[in-house]
Amino acid sequence: MSRGTIITLAVVGVIVLWGISAYNGLNSKNQEVEQKWGNVESQYQRRSDLIPNLAKTVKSYANFEQETLTQVIEARSKATQVTINPGELTAENMAKFQEAQGQLGGALSRLMAVIERYPDLKANQNYLDFQTELSGTENRINYARDQYNESVKVFNTRALRFPTVLVAKVLGFDAKPYYEADKGAENAPDVGDILD
Repeated sequence: MSRGTIITLAVVGVIVLWGISAYNGLNSKNQEVEQKWGNVESQYQRRSDLIPNLAKTVKSYANFEQETLTQVIEARSKATQVTINPGELTAENMAKFQEAQGQLGGALSRLMAVIERYPDLKANQNYLDFQTELSGTENRINYARDQYNESVKVFNTRALRFPTVLVAKVLGFDAKPYYEADKGAENAPDVGDILD
């Protein structure tokens, strides 16, 4: 073999090895994003699973507003119907998921505000246990979303860097969407509106 052929084969070999390495790195980070997304969904499921216990506790109080409780139950039903397959993490699908979860969060906030009017219910041990669980779950949701966004940052940084972006484009590793705050989340809620 001529010297030129050997050099050409060596260059092609280096490019192939680099391509394999880039693919494996992207695939590994993609799997991490999908795993972190699973953690987000798991925490939302935990919150959803708490709602039947809340409903049972609250229903035992005859004076409680049925309409508010019904809104929470309906929002829970809608939120559990909207899921995202980790392979379909697009900005559009993420927006639908966030909207459904936001509606449930809003309904829960209204319910908690209304509960403030019922001192007997607030003192009920089942309700206190639920409130503790819900608070812990909301913290877990925030943590899971933060971890998801961190893994998206790492993936997107790797996928969009040159020359890895060339492999990413060819093999279909598109940038992943971040979990973003709901519109208006930067404004503090008006508690008066919630209680009215």
